[in-house]
Amino acid sequence: MRGTYVPPAPVREPRVVSADGSLVHVEVFGPEDAPAVVLAHGWTCSIAFWAAQIRALAPDHRVIAYDQRGHGRSPAPPGPLGYSPKALADDLEAVLEATLAPGEPAVLAGHSMGGMTFMAAAARPAFREHAAAVLLCSTGPARLVGEATVLPLPKSPLRRRLTGAVLGARAPLGPVTPLGKKVLKYGVMGPGASPEQVDACARIVHACPTPVRHGWSRVLDLFDEEAGLRAIEAPTAVVVGSADKLTPPVHARLMDEALPHSLGLTTLPGLGHMTPIEGPAAVTAAIRDLVTTYVANADAARADTVGAKAVRADAVRADVGAPAEEPPAETPPAPTTPSRTAKTATKPPGAKPPATKRPAKPAEESA
Repeated sequence: MRGTYVPPAPVREPRVVSADGSLVHVEVFGPEDAPAVVLAHGWTCSIAFWAAQIRALAPDHRVIAYDQRGHGRSPAPPGPLGYSPKALADDLEAVLEATLAPGEPAVLAGHSMGGMTFMAAAARPAFREHAAAVLLCSTGPARLVGEATVLPLPKSPLRRRLTGAVLGARAPLGPVTPLGKKVLKYGVMGPGASPEQVDACARIVHACPTPVRHGWSRVLDLFDEEAGLRAIEAPTAVVVGSADKLTPPVHARLMDEALPHSLGLTTLPGLGHMTPIEGPAAVTAAIRDLVTTYVANADAARADTVGAKAVRADAVRADVGAPAEEPPAETPPAPTTPSRTAKTATKPPGAKPPATKRPAKPAEESA
């Protein structure tokens, strides 16, 4: 990687072991006492994919990023059983347990297969314990190959078979060449992607080992986690590029409708599948808004509650130790009046969506 597409040096690299003994490479950036963000990258990518978000967030967030198994510096699974939605969920759970304190809230942001990882892990105790809010970025819950528009053909069984063959090809991608970058840009990026963005994506994708790329393509071909999507109880924002051919906006609309607590769908005009690189400011702002609303404000509210309880406890202890005052003998006791308890309307958690979210209907999103 080059220039701004190289993540900064991590503060630490904790050793994380998944349920089946696989090592998961994890890097932690930023102050240890700052609000936590966990980043999960997509198929054929790595921690470097999040370089822009890490650079922008690390000064005032604790950013936890990890390489999915077989990607980046995480070793490849030893056999076919290591490629599965369960393995993705196991790895995420191990990362959360190793890097976050018990009960510590965090914003979880997942791109493509990273978002699918969240769906696969939604019912896991660690996910429910730590996911204060979620960002699903350029992803989908099912029928991934069938809905992909990478090949310019009408939707049909033939297109599905050909798309599956292309995405699951065992042929090595080889070195990054001008032709290879043109093919990559057409398939997974928007028409306005800059040469630097295309070069960065090409270097990341071409670094993924061919057996790993093929192994995970088989998983994505059969991936179906619509039930997992509906199991995400945390407030969840959805982001998609309008020119995404790999996980087109039809998936984003489905997720927005199916999520129990959707914060709305944001469509980024002209962007393709690689939204964190193509639209870094928009994706970073979405993460930051979620942290402000669901982690930082929640921490402040908890601190206020703890402080109020301590004050009340001190007052009770003071009252118990103070001598009781006797009313004058000539004054009769005041008559008692039944008290009235006022009903206070409360907003459900997360009722106020982040400022950058704009809930929209499908017809408006494509406009």
